[in-house]
Amino acid sequence: MNKSVLLGTVAAATIVAGSAFAGTLDDVKARGELICGSNTGLTGFGAPDASGNWAGFDVDLCRAVAAAVLGDPTKVKFVPTTGETRFTALASGEVDVLVRNSTWTFSRDNDLKLDFVAVNYYDGQGFMVKKDLGVSSAKELDGATVCIQTGTTTELNLADFFKSNNISYTPVTVADDSEAQRQYEAGACDAFTTDASGLASTRAAMADPANHIILPEIISKEPLGPVVRHGDNNWGDIVRWSYFALLIAEEKGITKANIDDIVKAATDDASYDPEVKRLLGVGDNDTGKLMGVDAKWAYNAIKAGGNYGEIFEANIGSATPIGLARGLNALWTEGGLQYAPPLR
Repeated sequence: MNKSVLLGTVAAATIVAGSAFAGTLDDVKARGELICGSNTGLTGFGAPDASGNWAGFDVDLCRAVAAAVLGDPTKVKFVPTTGETRFTALASGEVDVLVRNSTWTFSRDNDLKLDFVAVNYYDGQGFMVKKDLGVSSAKELDGATVCIQTGTTTELNLADFFKSNNISYTPVTVADDSEAQRQYEAGACDAFTTDASGLASTRAAMADPANHIILPEIISKEPLGPVVRHGDNNWGDIVRWSYFALLIAEEKGITKANIDDIVKAATDDASYDPEVKRLLGVGDNDTGKLMGVDAKWAYNAIKAGGNYGEIFEANIGSATPIGLARGLNALWTEGGLQYAPPLR
């Protein structure tokens, strides 16, 4: 086969493969519901209450996407996924998007053929132990038993950390955060390791959180964010920009409470901030048509749960039992890493 024919065949195959899920937006619209792959239950990030109502930082992003696409943040079905089942659920089409503290890595991008469209939480792996263990550093865990979720980046990070520090450990594998908490509290392991945000969430859900300490070492980079399938670029754009809309809103001082007043002010004032007008679909600004959604897509996303800062503080911020500071997740204008490209 000559080179030109070969390249054409490869290109055609790539197009066919990439178009297998190219209709996610149409599917969501036809179904009238967004199916969001979530955690099995991580307090503050994604968990159902006793009545089955989901709440959390990641949950609010799912609701923002549903609002952007369907105009209604309640039109979401949450499908719990574990560390081992989450990517299969996405790849198979069981869920439309995965939003459940998943780390962006090279192999997941390329080997699993998935697209991480943004980072909604910059994190790092840490360790939690009981105070009575008498340990103040992860480097003192030589010979410890460590609870760790299977199918996660934490497994490799843990092995690397102990090897590089010439210390040993015995893994106690668990399927999800709930099992990890049960095993850890029951004494099946000396330490529990996962993303530091997950440790804070787990500790907050314990009966005696003050008796558990998160050790100071952060042993990895864990950029967590929403994931979609390769080949459906339009859907990826929608999820990505639904998230960026929340960042831009915080940067511009747009909140769930004042958004309608800002729409009115922007409508009445010809000189009002042009990016705000584009964001909120004021006047003849219709950025939604480029993605196949309503002109008010960003307005609806912001109205659903507020801007990024509001969602952060309501679910996992310093005033909540989780007690997380913004840190790296502050806006770039405040010394953090959260940064949205220009909406223009």
